[in-house]
Amino acid sequence: MAQRNLDCDVLVVGGGINGAGIARDAAGRGLSVILCEKDDLAAHTSSASTKLIHGGLRYLEYYEFNLVRKALIEREVLLRSAPHIMWPLRFVMPHAQGQRPAWMIRAGLFMYDHLAHRDLLPGSRGINLKTHAAGQPLKSEFTRGFEYSDGWVNDARLVVLNAIAAAEKGAIILTRTSCEKTVQKDGRWQASLRSEDGGQLEVSARCLVNATGPWAAHFLQTATPQTSGKTLRLIKGSHIIVKRLFEHPYAYIFQHPDGRIVFAIPYEDDFTLIGTTDIDYHGDINQVAIDSDEIAYLCQLSSQYFSKQITPDEVVWSYSGVRPLVEDEAADAKAVTRDYRFELDQQGAPLLTVFGGKITTFRKLAEEAVDLISPSLDNRHGAWTAGSCLPGGDLFGDKPSNRSVREFEQFVQNLQQVYAWLSPALVARYARAYGTRVKSLLSDRRTLADMGAEIAPGLFAAEVDYLMQHEWARCAADILWRRSKLGLHVPAGSAERLDAWILAQQDARLAAQA
Repeated sequence: MAQRNLDCDVLVVGGGINGAGIARDAAGRGLSVILCEKDDLAAHTSSASTKLIHGGLRYLEYYEFNLVRKALIEREVLLRSAPHIMWPLRFVMPHAQGQRPAWMIRAGLFMYDHLAHRDLLPGSRGINLKTHAAGQPLKSEFTRGFEYSDGWVNDARLVVLNAIAAAEKGAIILTRTSCEKTVQKDGRWQASLRSEDGGQLEVSARCLVNATGPWAAHFLQTATPQTSGKTLRLIKGSHIIVKRLFEHPYAYIFQHPDGRIVFAIPYEDDFTLIGTTDIDYHGDINQVAIDSDEIAYLCQLSSQYFSKQITPDEVVWSYSGVRPLVEDEAADAKAVTRDYRFELDQQGAPLLTVFGGKITTFRKLAEEAVDLISPSLDNRHGAWTAGSCLPGGDLFGDKPSNRSVREFEQFVQNLQQVYAWLSPALVARYARAYGTRVKSLLSDRRTLADMGAEIAPGLFAAEVDYLMQHEWARCAADILWRRSKLGLHVPAGSAERLDAWILAQQDARLAAQA
């Protein structure tokens, strides 16, 4: 295939949340940006989180006050920016004998409530589990507990929305395109990229950003001539999904005697998400999967709290991700800092490497990253993302607002009236996935027949076309497990049918062009 050549200010390598966030921020400051990702957007760590926008209550125990405060501030900034894919969530912490004393938990929650200003989220309180709705599924021995606020996020869609925002500000997003080699020449980075179909692309960039997450150290060793003084500690976190264990909208946070924290969260209406584990990982980063010990651990811990005992054969799905944490000599994996670090090498063309980070602080990380590289690029455009909605989040004007969070259900009801020819459940799913961009998805469609073939229950050709044209989806896994979680709901064999449909459409287009 013919080789192409492109110039840009910033080449971002890595299509997870950090890379997508940096690409969005840089493009919004007027910099020309190319982002390349060797797989799909959010294909690895960024779609394998516990899916929380949270300050990190347990990090207070490790005196990570700056990290917690930063995350608490970001929590409400993010909720306002994308109320369709993020929303407030109340957590219940049952208390039992042998755990941290109640006074210590109350003190920690008081600090959690007051480390940062809150507009949207109510504060914590003690609760009687004998009368509280969250007490019903628990064992009778749990009679008291605590309730506090954090937020939920569709993590994979958060990455995609950042990539869309970057592209709409001029960035070029190249998925399934690996960066094979970079060298410095004439004060610029010369990068050799290769797509999965063998296409080659040479990029000349004024600045290189290594946002490859767990691959950050490997990238420095293999794709660049640089070395780094920082060491990454790879921590595997695994989650299991089981059929819904409770009917109420609360989530749980459970304390284990070994100090670990496990969440049980309402998930996709019909399920409960349980996780996470925290174990050191030394295997192949491209082949991360839960093991039987992790499944047993999560089932056992949950069964200590819920009346219904959970066994490994009840797990309907699981996922695992490797978090790249900055090595800080902590002996225990759960104690390693979740904060991020930068390494900026300005010997010649600048190279910025991102180490660590967590989803809640991605926007601030991206802002600080672009602040670091901007002087080298003669860019004086200031930070801007705190006052901007992510695509689809502009429910009531183009600026983030508390109203968008508080009145999201009204937004859904209005859409259901406008698109009354679709089922209310389908419109509600579209609203959660696409926000105001539902109008683009359903543009010029007036009847169910206009939606095209129903490839799987609730998945019409119109949506698949939209995801392929606007969100870089290429195959069933992209659509069923990252752009959505329909994979949990559709019958067996749906992925194969969807891949066959996509291939048939591609063949038809090629035939039409011949």
